[in-house]
Amino acid sequence: MLFAIIAISVVLIVLLTAVFKVHPFLSLLLGAFFVGITSGMPLGDVVESVNDGFGGLMKGIGIVIVAGTIIGVILEKSGAAYRMAEVVLRVIGNKRPQLAMSIIGYIVSIPVFCDSGFIILTSLKKALAKRAKVAIASMSVALATGLYATHTLVPPTPGPIAAAGNIGAENYLGTIILIGLFVAIPAVIVGYFWAVKVASKIEVPEDTDDSGLDYDEITKSFGEMPSTFKAFLPIVLPIVLIGIGSISALTDSDSGFINFFKFLGAPSVALLIGVFAAFLLLPKLNEETMTNWIGEGLKGAAPILLITGAGGAFGKVIANSGVADLIAYMNMDALSGALFLLIPFFIAAALKTAQGSSTASLVITSTLIAPLLPTLGISGAVPLALVVMAIGAGAMTVSHVNDSFFWVITEFSGMKVTDAYKAQTMATLLQGVTTITVTMILWTILV
Repeated sequence: MLFAIIAISVVLIVLLTAVFKVHPFLSLLLGAFFVGITSGMPLGDVVESVNDGFGGLMKGIGIVIVAGTIIGVILEKSGAAYRMAEVVLRVIGNKRPQLAMSIIGYIVSIPVFCDSGFIILTSLKKALAKRAKVAIASMSVALATGLYATHTLVPPTPGPIAAAGNIGAENYLGTIILIGLFVAIPAVIVGYFWAVKVASKIEVPEDTDDSGLDYDEITKSFGEMPSTFKAFLPIVLPIVLIGIGSISALTDSDSGFINFFKFLGAPSVALLIGVFAAFLLLPKLNEETMTNWIGEGLKGAAPILLITGAGGAFGKVIANSGVADLIAYMNMDALSGALFLLIPFFIAAALKTAQGSSTASLVITSTLIAPLLPTLGISGAVPLALVVMAIGAGAMTVSHVNDSFFWVITEFSGMKVTDAYKAQTMATLLQGVTTITVTMILWTILV
């Protein structure tokens, strides 16, 4: 009966978000109260579990999400994202424009939301397609799949951070970032080949349109862009600090030197330092940049924080409902090893396909599987990081008409909906299957 109640709560959340268009924050909260009340928890305990779950998750990752969102806004508005794209183009060259767009998406989407990243780089994508004489649909899919891979797998993107917090892996963000960067590579490669082999055969009206700016004109129209060092610093510096902090945490030394690096490597501290590094990108230190730009980052972070917190509340109620004790009495031998990863993958894929949001899929799935992990003895940096990868793989499977990213790609590339299904939706399906396959292989090797 308890499992049935939890299953009904998930269906309720999907119906509220996908059919009745209720915001995921309210849907998750209603799901949490539904589980608590119908499972027989004392009403006071239901309220306490909701509050503890919401606040507990904010304590661990709230600042990280806010700081990451602010960095993304500054990279977007200062032209740093465009500068990073230009650097990749210089390295890759003009002979492989789709590969360049895939790598650009892979880098840019680490701090910048994939929707925003695609819009920012649309003019560049079109100019390159025109110069290289390749189909715009091919360039669009290459960029979109590159953005999508790191969006669902690599912190400080909010979805993977929320998943890490829900399963108790917020202290292992360094490991999750490193594994996420690696696991995202095969997903990008699959997207690239799909863009070259399939999307290149799709024609859009702009393929024959000779109007518009060329690459050099677009670069000039963007104005003075920041240096390469300044553009990459807000991304690279926090990742390096978190990595150093993770290594420092492995030592038993209690020296002031080691503790200092542990402090710098704490995700909230590292991301705040990344925000200060992003200040170097500001064209001027005035109200527009220091208040309005940062305020826009805070507004962007607010719905993510609320969804994440509500997911934490949902997970806490599930954990306190007695499901963990029930699982402890079950025979879990069939779920041991890499096969377990298929559970979060299929749950996340079902949720993603049903309601469209990758972030909501990551949040809900991580709350549902969190009680299973202690029973199966899954703990530690690498196993928990691979669980996050499995959830992320499902959260990218698949992007279609209920996903805002699907419509951004369709509208900004000029593809018909049927062509977008063939190009983008199928590409994300292949990315998800590839990612879970790579994750299971890594589990077999590393765990």
